[in-house]
Amino acid sequence: MIIGMPVYEGVELLDVAGPYEMFRWADIDVELVAKSPGLVRFNKGFRFEVQKAFADAGRWDVLFVPGGDPPALVELMRDTERTFLDFLIRQSEQAKFVCSVCEGALLLAAAGLLDGFEATTHWRFIACLKRFPKVTVVDGFPRFHLDRNRLTGGGVSSGLDEALKLIELLRGTEVAQGVQQATQYYPDPPVTSEIALGPCAMPVVAIPPPRPAPAPA
Repeated sequence: MIIGMPVYEGVELLDVAGPYEMFRWADIDVELVAKSPGLVRFNKGFRFEVQKAFADAGRWDVLFVPGGDPPALVELMRDTERTFLDFLIRQSEQAKFVCSVCEGALLLAAAGLLDGFEATTHWRFIACLKRFPKVTVVDGFPRFHLDRNRLTGGGVSSGLDEALKLIELLRGTEVAQGVQQATQYYPDPPVTSEIALGPCAMPVVAIPPPRPAPAPA
């Protein structure tokens, strides 16, 4: 069982590290890949090493796409080579589940992988996700939403809840409960606040169309 996470410059720290930690407690292998191997900078500056490039990735049982800094997302979606988006499409073809957390849903939507599905994302980017007419955005601000084999999460910390749900789907309730206990994940925040919808926090992005397949030799 392998969960693959494609990462990029400006990816959100907790979007990667939180679910990664949960999956490892469930003894599920996690493979991090980037366009090129080497140091990758999280949003806000922390750096980590990724040892595999997209070209080195095997076939994954689960595709799990983290969100990140909005300018980084715009760059990935505007890329005329469609390097990131086409990689997502390839990895989705045999995956049992296709998942995102936070603004990672926008990358899945840009690749067409949420067409015909219900999904959610970080509350500040719900208006952005609604720009994709083939995606149905669920009401409210759920921590995660499951529609068939598409599992999408809300903002940042919701990746922990989403990871536990994915563990339950893959390994069963008892394993998920064991991970909850091992990580002492029983949220009880010391403050409360309310979320209000606002405009999309990203500019309109023109997504390059898929490139035509090369002609047979």
